[in-house]
Amino acid sequence: MNPQGKTALITGGTRGIGRAIALEMTAHAENIALLYAGRKDAAEETVKLIEAKGAKALAVQCDVSDEQAVKTAVAQVKQAMGPISILINNAGITKDGLTLKMSGEDFKRVLAVNLAGAFHTIQACYRDLMKSGWGRVVNIGSVSGLMGNPGQANYAAAKAGLVGLTKTIARELAGRGVTANLVAPGFIDTDMTRDMPVGTLEAALHAVPMGRLGRAEEVAAAVSYLCSRGADYVTGCVLQVDGGMYM
Repeated sequence: MNPQGKTALITGGTRGIGRAIALEMTAHAENIALLYAGRKDAAEETVKLIEAKGAKALAVQCDVSDEQAVKTAVAQVKQAMGPISILINNAGITKDGLTLKMSGEDFKRVLAVNLAGAFHTIQACYRDLMKSGWGRVVNIGSVSGLMGNPGQANYAAAKAGLVGLTKTIARELAGRGVTANLVAPGFIDTDMTRDMPVGTLEAALHAVPMGRLGRAEEVAAAVSYLCSRGADYVTGCVLQVDGGMYM
């Protein structure tokens, strides 16, 4: 696919899986825009890595749970880079705890970022996608949203909601040449998994038939496929990258 003139927007695109996706998107878009929550140093580093691959890059700080902030950030991206034809929703947080002890605030905050945040960015880019005649929406879910996970009522609910959101957008935009799909990673080697207690991580790996953590680049490769012309007839699907954890 010729990336010339195309703009890709990635939320949570400055570290881990998001950074790997952003770098992979340089094969699909000339302009790469990143929305990030806090780590300015990570954002600046990712911008340099993208530019080293020959693409233009822009990082905008934005809390995706804030509807107006998303509208403002997307408008800034469009002014600098033009219409958005590829949208990758990767921004997400965790606030784990057993349901009995989980605060209502922790439940709502995770849904606000992980689910409502994706809705906000899709809505802000919707008209661009409709007019483009070709476009891609890829939401990053989780196997937790497919199978549930003790201690993650908020996270699993948000990621399950993303499945329904993805399928709805796929139906709404199919006639416009726009696909919408979801990639559901399992345990991936990121800062989040490295912070897990050793015993918890070892127990988790026992549930993975392939017996190892996935790599961020493997998730990015799945996203890259869904953004390629080879996936023109793939929409509304859930693509698991989980080493066989859920099947």
